[in-house]
Amino acid sequence: MERSHSGHTHSSDTPYHSHDEADAAYYGLFHHHHGDHTHDDEPPPTPEQLAALGKAIWDVDNVELTTVGVDVGSSTSHLMFARVHLQRLKEEMSSRFVVVNREILWCSPILLTPYRPDNTIDAERLQAFFKEAYATAGLEPSAIDAGAVILTGEALKRSNARAIADLFAAETGKFVCASAGHHLEALLAAQGAGALLLSRQTRQNVLNVDVGGGTSKLALVHDGQVLHTAAVAVGGRLVAFGPDGGLVRIEGPARQIAEAAGVELTLGRPLAPAARERLARTMVDALVSVIREQPSDLARALLVTPEMPRDVPPEAITFSGGVAEYIYGREDTDYGDLAPALATEIRAALADGRIALPLLEPAQRIRATVIGASQFSVQLSGNTIFLSDPARLPLHNLPVLFPPLDPAAPLRTDDVAAAIRWALRRFDLHDGHAALALAFRWHGDPLYARLRALAEGIVQGLPHTIEHGRPLVLLVDGDVGKTLGHVLKDDLGVPSDVISIDGMQLKEFDYIDVGALLEPQNVVPVVIKSLLFAAPGQAVGGELLPT
Repeated sequence: MERSHSGHTHSSDTPYHSHDEADAAYYGLFHHHHGDHTHDDEPPPTPEQLAALGKAIWDVDNVELTTVGVDVGSSTSHLMFARVHLQRLKEEMSSRFVVVNREILWCSPILLTPYRPDNTIDAERLQAFFKEAYATAGLEPSAIDAGAVILTGEALKRSNARAIADLFAAETGKFVCASAGHHLEALLAAQGAGALLLSRQTRQNVLNVDVGGGTSKLALVHDGQVLHTAAVAVGGRLVAFGPDGGLVRIEGPARQIAEAAGVELTLGRPLAPAARERLARTMVDALVSVIREQPSDLARALLVTPEMPRDVPPEAITFSGGVAEYIYGREDTDYGDLAPALATEIRAALADGRIALPLLEPAQRIRATVIGASQFSVQLSGNTIFLSDPARLPLHNLPVLFPPLDPAAPLRTDDVAAAIRWALRRFDLHDGHAALALAFRWHGDPLYARLRALAEGIVQGLPHTIEHGRPLVLLVDGDVGKTLGHVLKDDLGVPSDVISIDGMQLKEFDYIDVGALLEPQNVVPVVIKSLLFAAPGQAVGGELLPT
């Protein structure tokens, strides 16, 4: 299973180095063999030919994706377009691609998330807003390669939240995925705010606190990596006021906070300035206790995730989210909620030492989550992949299962099958009921005996998937995707479509979308998502959704 190309020989398990494709482009453009004809009398390449060669070489090692991030939050909704540049790693003839640059193309205006009186999101209003944004940005949905729709906080609780996400996943492009969850939002906000870069630049442990409309998300970052995340139900739009000052919105957590503050909340009635200040102060006291890693009783009741571990102390703090616009003095307009009052109390806590951390200013504030969503985790496969039928792509929302196998140990068919069945039980999934992806770590040489045992174990562990004609989607970190696919299709005669992708860095509980094949790089884009929607009554990030 080898091929000879431009004087080089490669096993099908060896990444094709970019020089091979570059050589092919060169010879294809400038060299035309006619019998024994030599090349001494050929004219030098023209500037156009040189430009074409340069582009061919660049295209082999580089991919640019246009992405969209859509954030439907408790308070505000907006979207952003970005361009992500991925480049093939050069060392050790690797076939992996990594992100080398992200560029923001266009940001939409910020819309107050529209709600209907029946506790649902106004889908028609949102749809019109996003269609107008696409038109203003000069982009068609077909131009979008990948994206993420993020519903967060109180918006996630609305009874039609999943339908809203599905609507925009269909409307905003061919490769958009719907994601939600407090931990994921905390990570996206920290990334979009620039806290990861700040932690590297300052060599400090940076705590990013994203204070939104319904929740505050905390992410502790060390040397560019998010170590821990948590979230608490403290936000600027847990209550909202109409033009006459009367309360038009009271979310559940607001009633808990109001009881602790000794404040009465009644729809239609105004809230006296002193009562508004007490309510905001009580909220911030709870948030400060979480920041200090000493949560009060009220804070524990408001936590929607487990507490953050106390193993790494924060050394500096940044704020993002809508309330951060007021904290850093970038906004002073009152939009009929508690955001200005919360910012005042947070600044007071910074001034009097209750938050005893130096304040750093992030790169982004209210747009942090949507920037993180538009620059979500996207990977490109290696180029030694196997697609029995490329037309089966794209595939969406596949849970990633990691059968517990030692990547360096000998592989036995029965052990592989048993590990797959264990992974299915762990996810409460049943073989053959829905499409899924199996992920494996691979160490060592691509020995046929090991690959054959792995392939036979996959067939034995997923008999109903094969029986029902569902595709076998396999993800490996080593460059053995093509050979594994050939073993399954050619040697074992598996009737199902086989999609065997290598060069992937995944973990358990990821969900993925697999995009269509990209040429000439011979790679597929994979969007990695941390959490999908739970069914009513099922826990999401530590919070129980109402039935």
